[in-house]
Amino acid sequence: MIVRRRAVPALLAAAALLLTAGCSGDGGGSPGGAAASPGRTSAQASPSGSAADGPTPPAKGSVKVLRTVATGLNTPWGLAPLPDGGLLVASRDRATITRVDTGTGRKTVLGEVPGVSPEGEGGLLGIALSPDYASDHMIYAYFTSASDNRVVRMLYDAKKPAGEQLGAPDTVFKGIPKGFIHNGGRIAFGPDGMLYVGTGESGQRGLAQDKESLGGKILRLTPEGEPAPGDPFPDSPVYSWGHRNVQGLAWDDKQRLFASEFGQDTWDELNAIKPGDNYGWPEAEGRSGKGGFHDPLAQWHTDEASPSGIAWAEGSIWMAGLRGQRLWRIPLKGTEASAAPQAFLDGAYGRLRTVVAAGGDKLWVTTSNTDGRGHPKDGDDRILELRVS
Repeated sequence: MIVRRRAVPALLAAAALLLTAGCSGDGGGSPGGAAASPGRTSAQASPSGSAADGPTPPAKGSVKVLRTVATGLNTPWGLAPLPDGGLLVASRDRATITRVDTGTGRKTVLGEVPGVSPEGEGGLLGIALSPDYASDHMIYAYFTSASDNRVVRMLYDAKKPAGEQLGAPDTVFKGIPKGFIHNGGRIAFGPDGMLYVGTGESGQRGLAQDKESLGGKILRLTPEGEPAPGDPFPDSPVYSWGHRNVQGLAWDDKQRLFASEFGQDTWDELNAIKPGDNYGWPEAEGRSGKGGFHDPLAQWHTDEASPSGIAWAEGSIWMAGLRGQRLWRIPLKGTEASAAPQAFLDGAYGRLRTVVAAGGDKLWVTTSNTDGRGHPKDGDDRILELRVS
């Protein structure tokens, strides 16, 4: 049953599910994995599109770490750039939002988000600024409560004392299934001003193929939490379905949506999202060629990726790897990979969670070594500034 703002949440299946060794739910299994090699990555160089897509990115790119912006972060998950150049960071386990001064690295806690119930992969996850942030100063957040996953919005008042700068949360949308694993959690406002929400199937595989369920979907909502105009199914927020666990959302310069997805035992995915399409889980994992399912544009063995956040810059999608502990570059031509993906930062900073475009050829990247599955080093977790090409 679809549940919207102020509606009663759907009944959730109980119980935390045990992760299997091969499960790539949130980078499950031992961190690390085999070194990247083109032979083990299944993405193919298959250019598509038209001249309107612009020049094809070069097959080989580069990454330079310019600096460490901030250190000492606890379970950072969501990351949202502010108009003044600062960054907001959500802590999954502490349920706090912190402002980071990108010049000095100084951290100021805005406050704790009430109602968050951290457990397993759940907690305070994605954050995004309102499309009208300049006038309304609203922060949107996706979090796991005691009963469900939901989206709220809060007023940010920087004039108040540290720790008291967040207003009371207003629930925008609720009833998304929760679980010990596969809570999704990425939210982003698209070029159309609508709110896109990546959800997981909470360990209940069948939800992904149930269009009446909010689990295992990408949702498209108005800022007020209603199904957005033009959604593919009548009176439904479901934008695409058949997903296992979506934690990355990004648009290219032609306003085309891409999403990363955790696989089970074999294939992690990068998908080009088409409204109304079925991406196959649990009937298909990776490229299946089965009728009725939209195959991914690129796929990886789960020890090479376990992908979370993605961003578009310099003609490529850049994808963070948790278990894979590396940053993947996927050069695009239209909605297909124009060359084999290329890996950077392999093992250098441990698990990588979120990637955000910082303008031009720069990215912000957060590590995720304090999430219970990594091996924190001095200074973890941190935010890095990268220059890419």
